[in-house]
Amino acid sequence: MDTIDRFDLHMRNVSGVKSVLALPGVAKVINAGWNEGSLKWRALSRNPGVLAQSVTPVDTATGLLNTDCSAMQVLIFTSDHQGATIAHIVSEIKKFSAGNNTDKLKFLLASGNVGVMAATNEAVDAAELTMLMSIFGAIILLCLLTFMSWRTMLCIIIPLMLVSILCNALMALLGIGLKVSTLPVIALGVGVGVDYGIYLFERIKHQMRDYGNALPEAFYEALRQRGTAAVFTAVTMGIGVGSWAFSALKFQSDMGILLAFMFLVNMLGAVLLLPALAAMLFVQPVKKA
Repeated sequence: MDTIDRFDLHMRNVSGVKSVLALPGVAKVINAGWNEGSLKWRALSRNPGVLAQSVTPVDTATGLLNTDCSAMQVLIFTSDHQGATIAHIVSEIKKFSAGNNTDKLKFLLASGNVGVMAATNEAVDAAELTMLMSIFGAIILLCLLTFMSWRTMLCIIIPLMLVSILCNALMALLGIGLKVSTLPVIALGVGVGVDYGIYLFERIKHQMRDYGNALPEAFYEALRQRGTAAVFTAVTMGIGVGSWAFSALKFQSDMGILLAFMFLVNMLGAVLLLPALAAMLFVQPVKKA
C-alpha cells in the first residue's frame, strides 16, 4: 500500500496528469473518517487491523481492488489525449515500475481509453518506418525497371520525399498526431502523387529521345500534353477530399486536410521541382557553332 501511495504521489506530479485515484488515497480518507475526520489520521496505518478497517468499506465494484487484493487498479486521468502527453505519462510509469517492481508487487500497464491509445500509438510508431521504407522501396524499384535510369528515379522520388516531410511538418503545425487514421495518409498521398511525375517524365523522355528536343522544349511539350490533365486531377481530388475538413468526425477532418495537401503539393512538386532536378542531373553537351 505504501508503494502504491508513492506511485500515486509520483504520478500526480507528472506533467499531463490531471488527477489520480488509487486505493491508498481512498483508504486514507476512510481512516480519517473513522477518527472524526481529523487530518492527522489521513494516513496509512502500520497496524494490519486498522489498515483492513480502512480498506473494507471500498467495494470491489469500484475497480480499485478485487476480492483478495491481488489486483489493485490505479486510475490516472490525463489533461488531454495528445500522443506526446500519453507517451510522457507511459514513460514515467515504466520508469517508476522499473525501480519498484518486486516479487510481491508489480506495476503493469492496463486498459482504459489512454491505455488503448498508448498501445495503439506505440504500434503506429513502429509501423511508420516499415511503411515508408516499403512504399518508397517499391516506387524506387519500379521506376528503375520502367525508365532504366537512376537519374530519372531521383527526379521522381525526391519531390515525393520532400512532400512527405512537409506533410509531417503540417501535422505538427496543426496538432494532428500520428495515429491509425493518419498513418495511411502518407502512403496514399505518395501512391497517388507519384503518378504526376511519371506522366510528365515519360513524355519528357519521349520528346528528347524520339524528337531530339532539348530539356526545356521537351518539358514544354510534356506540360502542353499532360500538364493540364495533371493539374485538373490534383485540383479535383484536392477539393473532393478537402471538403472532409468540415466533417464533425475528427479523424475524417484530419484525413481530409492531409490528403488535400498531399495531392496538391505532390502535383506542384512534379510540375516545378521535377524539371529543376532534371536540369541538374541530365547535363546535355553544348553544341558548338
